[in-house]
Amino acid sequence: MPATLFVSDLHLSGDRPAISERFFEFLRERASRAAALYVLGDLFEYWIGDDELEDQTADPLARRVAQALGALARGGVPVAFMHGNRDFLVGERFCETSGARLLADPAVENIAGTRTLLMHGDTLCTDDHDYQAWRKVARSREWQREFLAKPLPERRKALQALREKSKEVVGAKPAEIMDVNDGAVHEALREHRLTRLVHGHTHRPARHALEVDGRLCERWVLPDWYERGGYLSIDDAGPRLVSF
Repeated sequence: MPATLFVSDLHLSGDRPAISERFFEFLRERASRAAALYVLGDLFEYWIGDDELEDQTADPLARRVAQALGALARGGVPVAFMHGNRDFLVGERFCETSGARLLADPAVENIAGTRTLLMHGDTLCTDDHDYQAWRKVARSREWQREFLAKPLPERRKALQALREKSKEVVGAKPAEIMDVNDGAVHEALREHRLTRLVHGHTHRPARHALEVDGRLCERWVLPDWYERGGYLSIDDAGPRLVSF
């Protein structure tokens, strides 16, 4: 049986064309033979609204990505997408164009016969109190409605300011508080009564073995695509991380 593939944290943008082309190559040569493709957040460096797909002044990358995923889905490979902390404004129009099924965070999916907990991973970083407070604001309907009502140029300017501020804030934080909290991981697996968790966000690809209430569990962290990129492959033989 073909493998199911998982990617996250590609952070695609016009500033990094080589990574974008690597993603398109991945879709053509690897994902086209998969049982399914799951994108667990931060596909884009930022997303200011689905109306950017029709804006002729915008970078065409967004349209190219949506169309490439749409071709994959039409070719018979189911595509699922989960919001990340950079592209949480992706909406119905993008999903229609890309053929992607929008996943809740967290989501439980049957992967190669194993019920698996899928998350972007940012909600597990509970020690980063400033980020969690901002996340609550940014995910509110009120904030999103107000932001999306602004003209596209104003949104781009606002997002650029937020990105610059984020770089400053992240640079001043201890690295450990931006990683997942062990208690949050245990609680997530305990709540869903599952033994496998797959997530991204932290850019620290690895397999972590842990025990939750006497059950042996595993946590798989997906790689980012800033330098090399890669993915998690799960088939009947189990999961394996693949780096380019």
